Amino acid sequence: MGLDDDAREYHREPPAGKIAIETTKPTNTQRDLSLAYSPGVAAPCRDIDDDPTAAFEYTAKGNLVGVVSNGSAVLGLGDIGAQASKPVMEGKGVLFKRFADIDVFDIELDISDPDAFVESVAAMEPTFGGINLEDIKAPECFEIENRLGERMDIPVFHDDQHGTAIISGAALLNAADITGKPLDELDIVFSGAGASAIATAEFYVSLGVDHDNITMCDSSGIITTDRDDLNEYKQRFARDVPDGDLADAMDGADVFVGLSVGGIVSQEMVRSMADNPIIFAMANPDPEIDYESAKAAREDDVIVATGRSDYPNMVNNVLGFPFIFRGALDVRATDINEAMKRAAAEALAELARKDVPDEVVKAYGDQPLQFGPDYVIPKPLDPRVLFEVAPAVAEAAMDSGCARTEIDDLDTYAEQLEARLGKSREMMRIVLNKAKSDPKRVALAEGTDEKMIRAAYQLDEEGIADPVLLGDEAEIRQTADSLGLAFEPEVVDPSGRELDAYADQLYELRRRKGITRSEAAELIEGDTNYLGSVMVESGDADAMLTGLTHHYPSALRAPLQVIGTADDANYAAGVYLLAFKNRVVFCADTTVNQHPDADVLAEVTKHTAELARSFNVEPRAAMLSYSNFGSVRNEATATIREAVSRLHGDGAVDFPVDGEMQADTAVVEDILSDTYDFAQLDAPANVLIFPNLESGNIGYKLLQRLGGAAAIGPMLVGMDKPVHVLQRGDEVKDIVNLAGVAVVDAQDSG
Repeated sequence: MGLDDDAREYHREPPAGKIAIETTKPTNTQRDLSLAYSPGVAAPCRDIDDDPTAAFEYTAKGNLVGVVSNGSAVLGLGDIGAQASKPVMEGKGVLFKRFADIDVFDIELDISDPDAFVESVAAMEPTFGGINLEDIKAPECFEIENRLGERMDIPVFHDDQHGTAIISGAALLNAADITGKPLDELDIVFSGAGASAIATAEFYVSLGVDHDNITMCDSSGIITTDRDDLNEYKQRFARDVPDGDLADAMDGADVFVGLSVGGIVSQEMVRSMADNPIIFAMANPDPEIDYESAKAAREDDVIVATGRSDYPNMVNNVLGFPFIFRGALDVRATDINEAMKRAAAEALAELARKDVPDEVVKAYGDQPLQFGPDYVIPKPLDPRVLFEVAPAVAEAAMDSGCARTEIDDLDTYAEQLEARLGKSREMMRIVLNKAKSDPKRVALAEGTDEKMIRAAYQLDEEGIADPVLLGDEAEIRQTADSLGLAFEPEVVDPSGRELDAYADQLYELRRRKGITRSEAAELIEGDTNYLGSVMVESGDADAMLTGLTHHYPSALRAPLQVIGTADDANYAAGVYLLAFKNRVVFCADTTVNQHPDADVLAEVTKHTAELARSFNVEPRAAMLSYSNFGSVRNEATATIREAVSRLHGDGAVDFPVDGEMQADTAVVEDILSDTYDFAQLDAPANVLIFPNLESGNIGYKLLQRLGGAAAIGPMLVGMDKPVHVLQRGDEVKDIVNLAGVAVVDAQDSG
């Protein structure tokens, strides 16, 4: 099937459409329904009647946006009417929810008269926290937005006007910086004079572009003061210059901004522009000049952006409206003003200069993404846009006086936004904040790997740890330079310095384990796992990470031989934190002990509970089996019962633990409380101890993949000093997360 048929099937598949309503409070009992509706609902109604602002406290108003259209200018489809526009408006709702966790009602009004449209939308103010106007033709859209903005006490935003302006404005800030051209000296030509073009030109002026340096062209040519066919909006950009066409306007220009139709710009027109030109060809689906042709026309001195996802520098409105509304809603703004729009553009521009997460790189086919001519704006799927742009918008709203509530701590607010992206981010933020309070030296054994270098940059930049990269210094610094990472990493190069003391220490530790002095020196010089382990053991590093390019057992060998387990531990174990929407669980052992006996299971349980507390989670441990409290009796279940018995008899265990029990018994409250009310767990377990390595590894992967959980780990517990072994192929964020865990481990043990 073609794309059109695929799209029809996508929308038609039951349930039809793309959005639905879900309840956010319990509705399981008669009492629940009495609270949700009659008679309980009367109490909040009376409170709102007394104080209308209480609606933000008692209802969904504060997180609800109305996407409103009459279908008069839909995408590239034109005036298709209100009902035919509904799939687009539903799609807009999907984007609001997906990227900023904002709920949407889509409202399609079969109204063409601006007066009637304004009256209808204004009457809906009690319902919404904000209004997103969509796909309304010009020039009516200008009047509608202005009148609603003046009349309504909630933000009104016409994305077709301002979205492209803000996103391309961010691209312009970076492109001008790369080319070394001041904004107020740019000679800018616009192709198109509709709502989006006029709003974009006006926004560029607010960013610092000289109004007199903007030349706007419509289908009749350059908009000059001599023309008598201009509406009031085009007249704002009429220039006292000779008549001409687009080719005349582009001759010598620094910037071309296309918001018109495809294929109207030739390579010759591009070649006529000034040195280092900037081309934003944003007509969709076909740009004014395609990416390849524009690049070929000027070889290497042109920056090109389009509205297409299959080329670099995609100008996509989804980078703007969800996050702008998020910030506006969270301070109960009365408007989305120019200061808030500028703040969004500046935050996007700044984000494009930062290292790009692996998850974003993978989402775009593993193509290189690094600040420069082919990357002047972030990608739409970059999760950081939420907690970079929304706080900037919220702060601008507060500073400009249109916020009704204040956010006292923007850093905390950014963390709350990050938590909207998933429970795992919330859990890691707890640990990373602890790490930042007292950073420790973390040795990164595979220091020449690009991911390790990028992780070291983030750890240093965010103050999470003091990273030490182990490996060839020249290679590490060359890679850091090629990645554009502006930092001077600390490097320990085993081939470039005298490491006799480390070799002596390794020899002392392993001389009765079959290692000679010369072999110890070879291991220190040739295997950074041994070098890092000895650095940690000697106190020259506080923690160590390895495993990115090694099999787990081989990566673990050196730390176990050199550092070993803690005084109160005989065994190490691997633990994964799995974060679901509303709960987290710690799964052990998932990486180390193949056939644990009762001693191992009991010890692993204690260390996993300690780990849970480092994440501010009070542990409740379940020892898992296919048996429930003796329902099956054999050697395997007896081992688990013995482990539970030892834990119950150990005065040092200050958390509830029980078993053996089946997995559903452990995590379903009704089963646990109704059938096994004698169990020591007073709530579902959050520490799951598997009976062996095979079941643990299978179990956590099934939970992760089928349950949609985000995984953090594997975290190594039971070691004498902080060491964590990554999984081969882990991403930069995994390295940073485990380094944060290692720093907190070092803080607790120091």
